[in-house]
Amino acid sequence: MAKLVHFSEAASLALHAMVLIAKSENHINVNSLAEEMGASRNHLAKVLQQLVKQGYLKSVRGPSGGFILSKSSEDISVLEIYEAIEGRIDVPECPLDRKICPFDKCLMNGLVNDVTMQFKEYFQEQSLEDFVVRS
Repeated sequence: MAKLVHFSEAASLALHAMVLIAKSENHINVNSLAEEMGASRNHLAKVLQQLVKQGYLKSVRGPSGGFILSKSSEDISVLEIYEAIEGRIDVPECPLDRKICPFDKCLMNGLVNDVTMQFKEYFQEQSLEDFVVRS
């Protein structure tokens, strides 16, 4: 079945893991996160390393190591997390990415552009802390 809005597994893992890490008072390791999330340890580890490279997490090795936020959860937008995994969201002029349209006016009447902008604005306004409070 088709979905209008689709989150990749990697983006979903990133958002859920960031909420769990933000809720934790100590470092939390990938095994604990994977178990709690019911996720593949290897896939989650790759996602978390990407978030480390992007500067949202710090990684500490060793028996008491794991992951911790590199900045306050209030200072991280959900859009930042999403785009750290998926890349910048492009706001298309044309839903088919065409330069020339065979019609005088778009048949979608700007719907794709509007929905994309609403998605971006909503997630830009939501901090990681907002999701922590809701969980």
